[in-house]
Amino acid sequence: MILLLLKLLAAHFIGDFVLQPKKWVVHKEKHKVKSKYLYAHIGVHAMLLLLFLGFKHTWTVVFIGVTHFLIDWGKLAFSTPKNSRVLFLVDQLAHLLILILAYYIIEPFSISWSNYFDVQFYLLLLFIVLATFVSAILIKMFLTPYINLLNLDEGKTDQSTEGEPLPNAGLYIGILERLFVFGFIIANQWAAIGLLIAAKSVFRFGDLNKGNNRKLTEYVLIGTLLSFGLAILCGLGYTYLIVQLS
Repeated sequence: MILLLLKLLAAHFIGDFVLQPKKWVVHKEKHKVKSKYLYAHIGVHAMLLLLFLGFKHTWTVVFIGVTHFLIDWGKLAFSTPKNSRVLFLVDQLAHLLILILAYYIIEPFSISWSNYFDVQFYLLLLFIVLATFVSAILIKMFLTPYINLLNLDEGKTDQSTEGEPLPNAGLYIGILERLFVFGFIIANQWAAIGLLIAAKSVFRFGDLNKGNNRKLTEYVLIGTLLSFGLAILCGLGYTYLIVQLS
């Protein structure tokens, strides 16, 4: 049964991301429903589905093709520069829901949600939140005095050597690095954590060396060690509790 779903998903992602040139996307955005590449795109999806399904389930292929056209038409009709990213996500989610429905039509299935939302699920969810957002708040609270010191000296630094940071970039970088560390610990890949620390040090070295600001360097080191330390604690806590519960 799972093979059928994999075939449907493979056909979708190959058709949408591999066999759809940038020229087609630009032409569709400009000409909307009048674009010849919109119909070519639907044809590529239909051919992939027929090939992957062995030219069986023809009516399901027609259903997927028609709904794919309607979803793409809706995205093109309502897309603007401001909402294009949101509509892209909505578009992909709608396609995936249609594929799941098509899968259900061919191979009816039932889902027992109780099998998924068990103790292990909520334990993992809890520690992911602890490793990401809760740790971010704790790090910010601990570093607040140092942030104030850096702000006091901000007028004395050479502004020409300092670039403007992206909004909330530090928060997102910290969340991502702690997620990586947490995942590496669960997978028992401790060496990967060392590679992650080394990679971050390489990227940070140029900025810190160029700025020649000892306080900023110490601030970054403290924040980095706190971030990795909390992520490691969360990873160890999760692995310990999951063993006790098993």
